[in-house]
Amino acid sequence: MSTKPPPSLTERRKAATQLEIAHAAAELFATQGPHATTAEEIARDAGVALRTFYRYFRSKQDAVSPLLADGADRWRALLEAAEPGTGLAQALESAVRQSLAAPDEEAARALLRTRGLLRAAADDPALRAVWYRVNQESEERLVPVVARLADGRLGALRVRLVAAAATDAIRIALETWADTEVGVTGEGSPAALAIDCLRQLVGDRGLTASDAEGTG
Repeated sequence: MSTKPPPSLTERRKAATQLEIAHAAAELFATQGPHATTAEEIARDAGVALRTFYRYFRSKQDAVSPLLADGADRWRALLEAAEPGTGLAQALESAVRQSLAAPDEEAARALLRTRGLLRAAADDPALRAVWYRVNQESEERLVPVVARLADGRLGALRVRLVAAAATDAIRIALETWADTEVGVTGEGSPAALAIDCLRQLVGDRGLTASDAEGTG
């Protein structure tokens, strides 16, 4: 389990402000597109000064990174909560299923917001770059979590491959879903697609191989 100390009040306030800005940016990008959106509009809708916006973000596209990272953090936290000795495949599927579920309106809105962002990113390379960067950072942070759950059964190379595959399973599922009009639950939903991707990319054999096989 993580031994990182809890954030201070100042850090929590900073994170809350960044998330407010991210929500405003995501809403504007989804409704009017990144090209028609300015940093001034995002700051205004978030209720902050423009100088505050640029204190936290280098560009208008970068403003959505806390929102995207928040989703990645939630699913990684679910995986971190799994007990040592839990089957890795089982832990990964459970975390993916829970993180992409839509049990209430808030969770459904979050998924639909991501869909709007991914659609907006189709015509904006800078916004796509933010999406890919957040996924890369999530993959790197996932490596020690996978290593802990593998408990020595997988070599370092295979641990990295599993972390990459799990991250890509969610990314590909969300990108695929964003191109459709399928709802947030049921067949074709983000959770269903991500589980399918995870099983195809990882499979059971790669998660039960010996440490010697993982380094071979």
